[in-house]
Amino acid sequence: MISKNSKIYIAGHNGMVGSAILRILKDKGYKNLIYKNSNKLDLRDQDSTYKFLKKKRPDVVFIASAKVGGILVNQKNKADFISDNLSIQNNLIIGSFKYKVKKLIFFSSSCAYPKDAPRPLKERYLFNGTLEETNAPYAVAKLAGMKLCESYNNQYKTDFKTLVPCNLYGDNDNFNEISSHFFPALIRKIENFRKGKTKIIKLWGNGKAKRELMHVDDLAEAAVYFMKKKIKNDFINIGTGKQYSIIHYAKKICKYLDINPKFEFDLSKPNGMKTKVLDVSVAKKYGWKSKITLKSGIERTYNYFIRNY
Repeated sequence: MISKNSKIYIAGHNGMVGSAILRILKDKGYKNLIYKNSNKLDLRDQDSTYKFLKKKRPDVVFIASAKVGGILVNQKNKADFISDNLSIQNNLIIGSFKYKVKKLIFFSSSCAYPKDAPRPLKERYLFNGTLEETNAPYAVAKLAGMKLCESYNNQYKTDFKTLVPCNLYGDNDNFNEISSHFFPALIRKIENFRKGKTKIIKLWGNGKAKRELMHVDDLAEAAVYFMKKKIKNDFINIGTGKQYSIIHYAKKICKYLDINPKFEFDLSKPNGMKTKVLDVSVAKKYGWKSKITLKSGIERTYNYFIRNY
């Protein structure tokens, strides 16, 4: 049984997902939390990772450490995205088995779904088609991690589960216009317009691609919820079950700021998948659903951006 005194290791505690999990665990009264900065522990290094797990002997491991980024940085760094992610997750998953971790939660991505899978995306569609080319190396790494967890569960009866979140946003996101995901890039571009640095807001692609978006604190709540729950499924989608176009999100942010800018579309940039919405019925069956509205999420994230950037 997982208790408030269980030893819980959060890999990637400085990132958006890891920091949200750490914050929520503290808020809920968990006292024995383990984390270490990447400059002191390189999770790509097997020997260092194994020594760390052997010394700390955590009861629970959250794998929130990963190399992530938007379309452009994925395309320019394909080898790094697959090799770094494979190394990190292999070392942590295999090491967790080796040192008898009771519960492991691995975070995959909706990018791991085949590009032509029916919508909404059901867990059973995973591993059944061609991936979207713009992030295939990253997706392959995530699929490998999911299959590794599933295989340990099948062969050794471990409790290694995968949560598959939709696009995320919130505190500690990357707000760089080039390397970030679409939503923090929108916030940066819109703030530049609001400050008078630009006269128009240029969006990548045609703005029509649809995405499901969830505040990272919802994912963190789901992670802690499923940490405590005994579940049969190896993979569970975590999302809102709703999707909107990129231009819709841009206009929602502008409405919150009470501005009415002109938008221009850069058709030389890729759109990515046309739609990408998750079927969240399995999570709901287990009693979990997202709570943070888009309006509330925009307000929280924009305020975080203004405070920190």
